[in-house]
Order: sequence, then C-alpha cells, then structure tokens
Amino acid sequence: MGDPKRPRKKWQSPPHPWQKERLERETVLMSRYALKNKRELWKMEAIRRKYRKVARELLAAIAAGKENDPHVKRTMEAILNKAKRYKLIPEDGTLDDILAMDIERVLRRRLDWLVYEKGLAKTPRQARQLIVHGHIAIRGRRINVPSYLVPVDEEEHISYYEGSPLADEKHPLRLAILGLPEEMEAPKQEEGGQ
Repeated sequence: MGDPKRPRKKWQSPPHPWQKERLERETVLMSRYALKNKRELWKMEAIRRKYRKVARELLAAIAAGKENDPHVKRTMEAILNKAKRYKLIPEDGTLDDILAMDIERVLRRRLDWLVYEKGLAKTPRQARQLIVHGHIAIRGRRINVPSYLVPVDEEEHISYYEGSPLADEKHPLRLAILGLPEEMEAPKQEEGGQ
C-alpha cells in the first residue's frame, strides 16, 4: 500500500511577527471565539484565503473572455455551491461575495460557536469544553472537534450526545446553562420527631 504522504500544515503564519494592529485584531478574535491559539485562527484564515484565491482566478478568466469555458463554469458552480453549503455567502451570492468574505464569517461556522449560539453552552469557551469532552453530537454522531465547519443542513441537528450525562434535561449544568434554579430538595424529616 505504501507510506502515507507527509501531512502538511494547514495554515500559514503572518509574514511579519510584530504588527500591532494585526496582533490586537487576532487577540480580540481569539477571545470572542474562544480559540486555543493563533494557529487555529490562521487555519480559518487559510480557508478564507483559498476561497478568495479561486474567486480571483475565476474573475480573471471571465475578464479574459473565458466565461463559456466548461472548466470555468464547473469551477464557478462548485465554489459557489460549497460556499453556500457552509453559509459563507448568501443563497443568491456571487464571486464578489466570496471576495468580500471576512474571517468572522468563517469563524461563525465553527461547531463551538454554533453550540454557543444555540444555547447549549453559556460561553464559547464552555461550548469548546463540551465538544472536546464528547457531550455534543450532530445527527446523533458525537463530534469532538471544536473547529469542525458545520454545513447548513447539519446546523439544526446539533444537540447533546444521547450517551452524555448532559442529555438529561434535569442535569445541574443544563439547568445552569438555561438559567433555571436547580430543583429544591424536599426537606428532610428528623428521625426523632414526626
């Protein structure tokens, strides 16, 4: 069968290490989206960069008069469908929408952010913890990768994993997430009296 190819890194670090504006922007995004390190942010940036690169190449081909070329049509259809599938652009989106896509749009499609938005966790950091600990599932299948990009058709199927203790609606953590007080315990009767 042969040896597997060497796994390559999925991110590219910034060309200059100390740019104040970039560092401040990255710090804000890391805290808002509960990212573990800068590398996670750079991976999402690489995803955005790939979409934008393909869109620029397609726009250049169209400007060169190759809009009827089957390869250009097929590639344009594929990139637009994939971006719509992940809700990175609107349903009636075009290549210009891909070029206008910002990093936050990609970050909002991560599983940890969607778990937080659905109210399954109080904070993005708690959402990340619940995912890593195996309490979150999509269509009944446990997902333990916080950076998983969720397609639109799977978004409504995000829930607690059925084998998790959090699947019980009366679990104290779920009550805390919902902001409900825990059930009051019945007062204990003293043995000697009544």
